[in-house]
Amino acid sequence: MTRAALLILADGRFPAGGHAHSGGAEAAVAAGRITDAATLADFCHGRLHTTGLTAAAFAAAACAGHDPLALDTAADARTASPALRRTARKLGRQLMRAARATWPSAELDALAAAHPRGAHQPVVLGLTARAAGLQPLDAAHTAAYESVSGPATAAVRLLSLDPFDATAVLARLAPDLDTVAQRAAEAAQADTIDTLPAASTPLLDLTAEQHATWPVRLFAS
Repeated sequence: MTRAALLILADGRFPAGGHAHSGGAEAAVAAGRITDAATLADFCHGRLHTTGLTAAAFAAAACAGHDPLALDTAADARTASPALRRTARKLGRQLMRAARATWPSAELDALAAAHPRGAHQPVVLGLTARAAGLQPLDAAHTAAYESVSGPATAAVRLLSLDPFDATAVLARLAPDLDTVAQRAAEAAQADTIDTLPAASTPLLDLTAEQHATWPVRLFAS
């Protein structure tokens, strides 16, 4: 295993398409739920411990060798919003392109063939980590970090928030990120994927559907 691969995969410049998505932050800003660094921190904390935990567990499970097709079906069942399912698959398709070019893998090729329009992003992320020689905990850390780094970066653009303040929000979440990643990796050790977390955020589901209808928006989701 090389830790450098983890840095590459978690780097915001890795061409996986995440820069075009706000993780629900754009709708939250429009609704007045994110207005400054403090409310951004609240939003990220809630997202990390719900959808972030679920995504991290699925990434860890895929990295651990669980059937990616079964994981993709289970991820679909845990994503109530059609808009978010489309987003997850779009991000998965973009990540798949970058992953196959960077760490060629027969497992990635098989998943791409089974889901030419994209598998769920956390599943692709886990297989990518596996192809890069990383461990399930590494995949969980990456997914957990992505669940909050996207909204934090989006808030800088949406609110003209000081980038230093946004980065400080992420830094203060570090202990929570470690906790969520560890929980996710432990859940992925189970023999069955039925026990993987199913934490959700109904408000994010509802606002994702509303956001998808906006005629003008800065972010795709």
